[in-house]
Amino acid sequence: MQYRKFGRCGFQVSALGFGTMRLPTDNKINERTGDRFSGNIVESEAIRMIRYAIDNGVNYVDTAYGYHEGYSEVVTGRALKDGYRDRVYLATKSPVWLVDKPEDFDRLLDEQLKKLQTDHIDCYLLHSLSRDTWENRVLKHNLIGKGEAAKKAGKIRYFGFSFHDNLNTFKEIVDYYDSWDFCQIQYNYMDINNQAGTEGLKYAASKGLGVVIMEPLLGGRLAKPPKYVLSVFASSGRKDSPAAWAFKWLWDQPEVSVVLSGMSTMQQVQENIKIADESGIGMFTSEDHGTIEKVRACFENRTIIPCTKCRYCMPCPNNVDIPGNFELYNETVIFDDLETPRNSYKHFFDDENRADKCIGCGSCEEKCPQHIRISEWMPKVHALLSAE
Repeated sequence: MQYRKFGRCGFQVSALGFGTMRLPTDNKINERTGDRFSGNIVESEAIRMIRYAIDNGVNYVDTAYGYHEGYSEVVTGRALKDGYRDRVYLATKSPVWLVDKPEDFDRLLDEQLKKLQTDHIDCYLLHSLSRDTWENRVLKHNLIGKGEAAKKAGKIRYFGFSFHDNLNTFKEIVDYYDSWDFCQIQYNYMDINNQAGTEGLKYAASKGLGVVIMEPLLGGRLAKPPKYVLSVFASSGRKDSPAAWAFKWLWDQPEVSVVLSGMSTMQQVQENIKIADESGIGMFTSEDHGTIEKVRACFENRTIIPCTKCRYCMPCPNNVDIPGNFELYNETVIFDDLETPRNSYKHFFDDENRADKCIGCGSCEEKCPQHIRISEWMPKVHALLSAE
């Protein structure tokens, strides 16, 4: 296993981290992943996988309060018994959307410590920060102060945040607090300009933060790309799998501290450990980078709705998240994947933001630089994404 510096924290973490958001369940969605929305974890297999990873050098295990309907932390805690807890840096996250008053932070943290069967959490994150949760949860309830107090009490060792919003919001959060230890961002070769993106990665690292990468395979889609992408990889002459290309592209970058993989099968654990063993900074050649650029262009050229997410159309007078709806629709075509966007539409979109709330007023179309007929697209978007 290769190990990498975790920002200014003074320790090293394995290149590969075990993410427990997609543990094996007894109701598989498809061959790629267990049902991350299910609490029916196949506990014996999940524990076997986590311990196998640790026995083969993985020393960073990531979970969260809400994963697998709250059972991910329970199973992770059981997996780390019998001496395994002392061999890893354990990460979990505060569900800030459940914090309605400052003392909720402490109550939830104590609950997590109990579920994880530990007296401290090594890496504790404020979960999934956005502009809304940053202003209306973190700042409103002084959760940074609560995190500092938890560090002094010995309940957590390092304090950070995970993030899902735009680059400007990311930089604002990074700059607000000088003592962040680390952050976690969605990042892969298709997300270089999405959310924090490459610029955010480099910005956080320049401030001394450890940077944890989530969604390296974009929910598994980069591991099972369509045939037209496979042909691009094949033309390179390299024998690496699509997953190996995605991981090695990340591990080539010195700003990346650890890459989380939400593994659902023992085969995935074994394959990812092998890829991690072969990884390293600066190992990607200029030809390799050229292949990734071709793959990225191949995906992007399949975009149906020419939305650039400039957000000139926003705010919608009826609260429809126009760019968000278009992004999910485009993903169904770009990645030849209906399931993931439909799950996002069902589980992560507020009802008022969905495409069916469009009333066809046309005010957005007057502002759209791409001249998209938004009111004509919205019924099509909802029909596709809401179908079972």
